[in-house]
Amino acid sequence: MRGGFPDSYLAAINRVSLDWRSAYIATFLERDIPNLGIQVPPQTLRRFWMMLAHYHGNIFNASEIGQSMGVAHTTVRHHLDILTGTFMIRELRPWIENINKRQIKSPKIYFRDSGIYHNLLGITDQKSLLTNPKLGASWEGMALEQIIRHFHATPEEAYFWGVHSQAELDLLIMKNGKRIGFEFKYSDAPQLTKSMQIAQDILNLDELYGICPSKTEYKLAKNIYVFDIEKYLTL
Repeated sequence: MRGGFPDSYLAAINRVSLDWRSAYIATFLERDIPNLGIQVPPQTLRRFWMMLAHYHGNIFNASEIGQSMGVAHTTVRHHLDILTGTFMIRELRPWIENINKRQIKSPKIYFRDSGIYHNLLGITDQKSLLTNPKLGASWEGMALEQIIRHFHATPEEAYFWGVHSQAELDLLIMKNGKRIGFEFKYSDAPQLTKSMQIAQDILNLDELYGICPSKTEYKLAKNIYVFDIEKYLTL
């Protein structure tokens, strides 16, 4: 709910955490960005950032956002570069396998801090989070970020993969000669899906994990497992 910034996470009460995040966002836009020599009006970048919240965990579409903001897609791309360069947004690139299928070639975007994401969406407490339609996307982004950090994966080692209308893999880690896949499910007991099987077969994954928030651990098929996020991070 609060994200990972210490002053937000460790606040005595939720209101203090929320106020800290609001002040941090304002300071970031009004002082930090200009101090980096970036000349974008704070209100413009805030509007873009808030709009980007609705793309969290989804394919980035610069043209669609540009139409909504009344600017060119190149300007939108520039705004995204600012937020990725300042570690607010993770741009997850698609992996392109050498296969005769129409694969997804546009990047996905994720907020790197869930607390900032919730603040920009207007989610103020645990109750409103649990009833928000973005709950699953929020949890996916948090879990994805933790897995990438767990592997110390660089942008050249972390991808997503997808074939249009057939299959998709939330995260593909290429590390130490291994291909490890991850599916993030806000579910008590994720089950084996056709998409997971296709991803394993086409990408020749060494291991595939369904990561969920519940205290559970079991095997779905050969080299396909389900783990809760906390358990996996201790492996």
